[in-house]
Amino acid sequence: MFDKYKDECGVFGIFGHPEAANLTYLGLYALQHRGQESAGIVSSDGYQLHSHKAMGLVADIFREDVLRKLSGHAAIGHVRYSTTGESHLKNAQPFVVDYARGGIAVAHNGNLVNVRLLRDELEAYGSIFQSTMDTEIIVHLVATSRANNLTDRIADALKQVKGSYSLVFLTGNQMVAVRDPNGFRPLALGRLKDAWVIASETCAFDLIEAEYVRDIEPGEMLLIDRFKPKSFRPFDKAPYTPCIFEFIYFARPDSHIFGANVYNVRKNLGRELAKEYPVEADIVIPVPDSGVPAAIGFSEEAKIPFQMGLIRNHYVGRTFIEPKDAIRHFGVKIKLNAVKSILKDKKVVVIDDSIVRGTTSRKIVRMIRDAGAKEVHMRISSPPTICPCFYGIDTPTKKELIASSHMIEEITTYITADSLKYLSIEGLYKAVSESGGSFCDACFTGKYPVEFPFEGKEPQMALFK
Repeated sequence: MFDKYKDECGVFGIFGHPEAANLTYLGLYALQHRGQESAGIVSSDGYQLHSHKAMGLVADIFREDVLRKLSGHAAIGHVRYSTTGESHLKNAQPFVVDYARGGIAVAHNGNLVNVRLLRDELEAYGSIFQSTMDTEIIVHLVATSRANNLTDRIADALKQVKGSYSLVFLTGNQMVAVRDPNGFRPLALGRLKDAWVIASETCAFDLIEAEYVRDIEPGEMLLIDRFKPKSFRPFDKAPYTPCIFEFIYFARPDSHIFGANVYNVRKNLGRELAKEYPVEADIVIPVPDSGVPAAIGFSEEAKIPFQMGLIRNHYVGRTFIEPKDAIRHFGVKIKLNAVKSILKDKKVVVIDDSIVRGTTSRKIVRMIRDAGAKEVHMRISSPPTICPCFYGIDTPTKKELIASSHMIEEITTYITADSLKYLSIEGLYKAVSESGGSFCDACFTGKYPVEFPFEGKEPQMALFK
């Protein structure tokens, strides 16, 4: 219904706290924006793993009676939007198995790009899979490792995979956090009194009043048990290429990722956009919610008043019944409504973070015109999206990305705007300069930092065809 990239997944873990499951529930609540299909928590009492997973939202799944059954001093949790594997309960995480060395659970944010080759090889040697998600590959590789301790078995497994992963493992008495050598997805370490906390974003620390300690570094494995956390670096070094789209859209604005505050970066995106493409206008409005910080930055730089000309309905469910009689732009109107008193007779600058297929932008522009706007100028706080992602984001095929096959002038005509401008790659990097380093910007450039085979059977790999 809403023409955006789909959020990937979020992971959380805590070790050494008597209310581990309750705190994991709160951590997942803070990370709900990263996945709304399913959620799960696995806890450990030192001897046994206790698990509960279901389809739906965190607040609906984990009632008080459910959390009481998740006893123990340690827990990991996961919120999911599927990038590999179908949207079924069998693919919900954390993924839990019992094998020769005991129980193990894993929560994964990312996407492996050599899944088919690994799965075919494992099945040839007798492995039986319970799900269709790439995370199960990691568990099988851990189980078949001949290494003596948990960290070495995990290292053996991850040396065989390619792609992006921020992982949290849990056994009876140990928790392990790992981030891939390229550092595609965020993963942070926090402290809550004597307990250690792992989360995809720091906003989860804020909710439970944990202290942010540092990021898990690219290629780092952190073992947490009853002793002080131990850091290992078992992988070959790779270029640091965190996903730049985390700043543009995915992460919560109050999070600190990749060395910078997300809200500040998004304001900088708007400022750079105003410098590159000024326009005579009466007001600047965002497409809420993700476009708000960039619109504020644009407004401040351009000295044009900021207004909330579009209001978002935050209480839209997963499904709704459409009326039998056609209502124009019904899908967008369910989520957004134009404020006529703000827009009437105004020259309007509309700030959005991205255009994917263009269908929603077209409806938004028409909605603003119907509200009485004299002119509608669309400004996008990222470059044109021309390629799909294969590192943990659910994206359309390349042919569905409007900017991959159409000039900006053609897109302008399609969405019926008076003008359309995208932030340049140079402006994008200026905006994120406070974080330092390079990024994965393959969705804008087509330059993929991790090579992968063309696996025709794998859903995401088919996007290249």
